[in-house]
Parts: sequence; structure tokens; C-alpha cells
Amino acid sequence: MDTILNRARELKQALMDFVLDAEGELATALETFSAEELAKAPQQSIQQQNLVIDRFLTEGKAGNNTTIEWFIKSQGKKLSESDRALLQSWHRTFIGLFAVEQILPDGYQVMNWLTAKHYQVKPSDPANIKELERVKLGEIIQGRISPVTEEYWTFSGPLMRMGNLGKPKLAVAIGNFKQHYKPFLYSDAPDLLEEAWLSVERYHQDFLDFFGTNEITMSGYQLGKKIAEFQEVVAKKQLEKAGIDESKSLADLAEEAGMEDEDIEAVAETMGVDAKTLSTALKSKETVTRMVTSKVELPPELKKAESVTVLAHPRWGQMILPTYTQFKTLLETEDWQNVKGAENLVRKYLEDPAINTCVWQKLVAEYPESLENILQNVLDRPNFKLQKDLNALLQEYHKPLEPELPEIASVPLHLHELFQEALAEVNRAKPKTKGNQKPKKGFQ
Repeated sequence: MDTILNRARELKQALMDFVLDAEGELATALETFSAEELAKAPQQSIQQQNLVIDRFLTEGKAGNNTTIEWFIKSQGKKLSESDRALLQSWHRTFIGLFAVEQILPDGYQVMNWLTAKHYQVKPSDPANIKELERVKLGEIIQGRISPVTEEYWTFSGPLMRMGNLGKPKLAVAIGNFKQHYKPFLYSDAPDLLEEAWLSVERYHQDFLDFFGTNEITMSGYQLGKKIAEFQEVVAKKQLEKAGIDESKSLADLAEEAGMEDEDIEAVAETMGVDAKTLSTALKSKETVTRMVTSKVELPPELKKAESVTVLAHPRWGQMILPTYTQFKTLLETEDWQNVKGAENLVRKYLEDPAINTCVWQKLVAEYPESLENILQNVLDRPNFKLQKDLNALLQEYHKPLEPELPEIASVPLHLHELFQEALAEVNRAKPKTKGNQKPKKGFQ
């Protein structure tokens, strides 16, 4: 182990000891951070607990200072300038899904599947060194990495070996990662994160252009039809922006451009079309618009619903709520306590992750007095005040106060291609069923 890596290991252990021995404000911050993160954790295990503590070392904050800043101040002149710089660089630590590309004498060359960025990583923790002794090329590792020098990083905290995953299983692993670690999707690629957020804003503007409002309510059947129309309009807009005549088939376009079969397949792949769909389209002369427009199907329970509301927001995305009009009616009713199922509905709005902070903010803006009264009664908190207590209540029910990247966000092209290939493999392995949907199109 080289001198700098060994020093990184010593500093990491000193930082860990400092945090675990801390009292007062920092100890309280650790307790709060751990409680919040473990409540969202996919599993309650020793490894998960250790991961949360490791995350607090680089992500935690008490008062106006980060955990690392607390440690640096506590050490005074014991730390050299290079020590301080190394510690500060650990604020860039992030968790990812890493594919082992090369096994080196003292580490590994890996690629973060979420962003396609490459890293040289040298383990320093004895437990990680032992765990990685049997790692093979192509294997997927979920873990955190911290910078050590400009050339290489090191694993931080516990890691999880996931083996060599086929494309369908890798796509599932990425989906699980997205569900549990959404803030780290593009944490090492701010350009991808910015593009993802821009795609959400563009989709929102398209929604407003088509529906004319940020709130619509209709039957599930009508909504399904309108969403399909909306998707087609968006697809046409994308083709127009790309300078493609949407009335022409792929065969027409290919003939005009003098493209060979392999070129056509490459184009179709980027448009989200598998080989079988391509073959059918070329024979039927189906237009390009139909090919790039994914068929959107609402879940059966929503398609049959008498009333479904969609709320649209440029950051929170689109929220599809089958009970929104019911909840608004409850807020407009003076004797709401006599309404059957009233308390259960209120608790559902608190507990359901789909009812996010944006929904609550909209309800607060429209029904502040009645909402405050209902929450006071249902929660048995007579002193509850929306203005000062709502945010704490939403956090109590694990609702992020700031928007997380919505599902409608575009994904980087390399992930889009992976999802397409995974879907194609799954479709080849099982009989054709209705309702198979293509993943969203990648960045343009």
C-alpha cells in the first residue's frame, strides 16, 4: 500500500473514531441522519447500518459545518495541509454501481454504470481487500468511492459484490439503485444531471402546451386516450426538431439517405425500436412517428377509475392521483368527520410515497384552514400549525422536501440502450404479452 493510500486509511479511521465518540450537536446529527436513512433503507442489516454511518462521515452536517469540517477543526495543527485537502476532497464521495473492467496489481479499473465514467480504485480497508480477492472481470460492485489523488480513488465503507449480471438483471439492479439511492444517480456527472432536469422541464412545457393547464381531472378511460395523444404530439415535436419528416417511413428515409441495413438498425435502436419492430415497420411502411411513440398504458385500476387527477410541475414532474378530488371534497366539507373513510384517506396521503410534498403544498395553498383542522384532529395534535409544523410532519413520513428526479426524466443514451437490450432479451425469452412498454428515450 503506497504512502498516500495508507495515510488516507489512517485519516478515515480517525474520522470514524471522532464521529462515534462525539457528543452534543454532532452526536444528535448522526442519530437523526441514521434514523432517516435507515427508514428508507432497502434492508435493515449490519452492512446497511455501517453504510449509513460511512455516509454520515462525508454527507453529514451539524449546524453550519459538515462532519469533515468538524473533524478538521477538532484536530487543530495535528493535520498537515495535504491532510486537510485530502479530507475536504472526500465531500466528493459517492455511491455507484461499478463494473470491473480490469484487475490491476494494486486495485481495479471500474466503470460507474450510472454515468459511464471510469475510475481506478485501490482498496485500503482490510475487509474490502479481502472481499475483493475473488472478484472477476465484468462483476458488478455496489459501493462508495472516495478520491485519494488525481489518479485514483479508494472504496469507502462496506461494498456489495453482485456478480456478473446479464443485461436484464443489470437493468433491474439499476432500477433498484434508482429507487433507493436516487440522489446519487448522476452524482459524478453534473452534466447528465442537468440534462435530466432539463428534460423534465421540457416535458412539463409540452404538457402545458397540450392540456392548457397544470391540473386535469377526467375518467381513467379518457385519461388513457389523452395521454396517448399527448405522447404522439411530443414524438412529432421531437422528430420535427431533428429535421425528420414524420410522414415518411424508415424505409423512405433510409432510401433517401442511401443507408444500408446495418445503418437502419443503428438508427432504429437509438429510437427505441427492436429488430422485430423494425422489420415489421419496413414491410408495412409504418411512419416514423408511430415507431418512436411508445404506447403508454395506465394501470388497470386507474383505467377503470371514475375520476383521475394529474398534477404537473416543472420540477416534481407529473403526479397521477385517483383520490385527489375525493380529498378536496373532504377539505370542502364542514362535517368531514362524518364522511366515511375520512381518517383513512388522510393517513393514506401522509403514508403514500406517491403523494409527495408538491401535492401537499398545493393543498395547503388552496385549503389552509380546513387542512390544518383535519390534521390536528386525525393526528391528535391540537397545537399543530401548517406554517411551522408541516415540513417536519412531511419529513416524519419520509417525504423529501425538495424534488427528486421524476420518472419522466430522460436517461443517458448508454442506459437507454441497456434497457432496450434487456427488454429485447426478456421478450425473446417469454411469450408475447400485452402491455409491454419500452423505456424512455435517452438524451438527445
